[in-house]
Amino acid sequence: MGEQTTVKFPQDVLDEYAALGVDLTALFSAGHLGARMGVQIVEASAERVVGTMPVEGNTQPYGLLHGGASAVLAETLGSVGSMLHGGPTRIAVGVDLNCTHHRGAHSGLVTGVATPVHRGRSTATYEIVITDENDKRICTARLTCLLRDAPDGPGGPLAPR
Repeated sequence: MGEQTTVKFPQDVLDEYAALGVDLTALFSAGHLGARMGVQIVEASAERVVGTMPVEGNTQPYGLLHGGASAVLAETLGSVGSMLHGGPTRIAVGVDLNCTHHRGAHSGLVTGVATPVHRGRSTATYEIVITDENDKRICTARLTCLLRDAPDGPGGPLAPR
């Protein structure tokens, strides 16, 4: 659990980051929290981000997928879309997340799909739909990110950690 698979990025996005000396696929991950929760990003572009997360290990005391786990998946996917929309000179910072939980999940994988609602110069908003393995909607979320200029220099957001 937590092992990152290869993310499918559009070639023009890979080229844009490569021109800046950044290997986007090596840089990219769901972060430490996402890794602990088993989040896997399987497709990523500014137009659509898809990721999965296991229910096992991410449940509340009743054995259902924890609402906070759905929120982590939603914020991860929406942030990735916002980051890709902003490009390599911007960073995306989440400022608002809301989640509506429609039904519980007891086992298997859930899949989240983030699509843009608004992509502007200073903010990006994504709707994230999370479904179970039977394609039943578990959660609908909306994330708004502020797009800020990336700091320059060796400690910037694209620097290896």
